Amino acid sequence: MTNAEEHKRAMQVLQAEQKAKVRQAVDVDRGLVLVHTGNGKGKSSSAFGVTARALGWGHSVAVVQFIKGTWKTGERQFFDRFPDQLHWHTMGEGFTWNTQDKDRDTDAATAAFKQAHTLMRSGEYDLVVLDEINIALRYDYLDINEVIAALHQRSTRTSVILTGRDAKPALMEMADLVSEMKEIKHPFQSGIKAKQGIDF
Repeated sequence: MTNAEEHKRAMQVLQAEQKAKVRQAVDVDRGLVLVHTGNGKGKSSSAFGVTARALGWGHSVAVVQFIKGTWKTGERQFFDRFPDQLHWHTMGEGFTWNTQDKDRDTDAATAAFKQAHTLMRSGEYDLVVLDEINIALRYDYLDINEVIAALHQRSTRTSVILTGRDAKPALMEMADLVSEMKEIKHPFQSGIKAKQGIDF
C-alpha cells in the first residue's frame, strides 16, 4: 500500500469516527457558558472573535467590560459599526494597580455585574460577553456564588462568555466550555510596548 493509500484509509477511519460522534451529539435548547482563562494573551480577543461570528449570523450581542477603562481600542471602534446588533458597556476604571482602591473597584464591579445580570435575564441577547469578570472575582470584588446564580437565571436564549485569568474552580465546573490561554512568550518580556492593532 502506498503512502497516499494509507493516508486515505486513515482519513476514512477518522471521518467515520467523527460522523459517529456528530450523530450521538444532541442540540440543547439553551445558550452555553464559555470561560476563557489562563495567563496567556488572547482571552478577550477570542471572545471578540466569537462576537464577530455571532454578529455575522445576525445575532444580538452585549458586552460588559469589568476592568478595562474607557481608553480607545480597535475592537470598540470596529464594533461601534453595529449599533443595532451590539450594545457595549465599559464599566471598569482601568487596571486595578492604577486605582489602588478596593472599595472603588468593588463598587465599579458591582455596578457592572448588575448591568450584566439585567442583560442576561432580558431575553434580548443571543450572546453576552463579560470581559475580565474573572479578575473581579479573583480580587473578591464579586461573590462567585452570586455570579453562578445569575448564570443559571439567564435567558435560555443567551450564551455567555466570561474572560480573565484565574477563573474560579466553581465557575469552570459549571461552564460548558473552558479554554486556557497559556503564555509561552510575550513581547513585553523583551521590553516591547503594546502595539496598536495587535494589543489594543
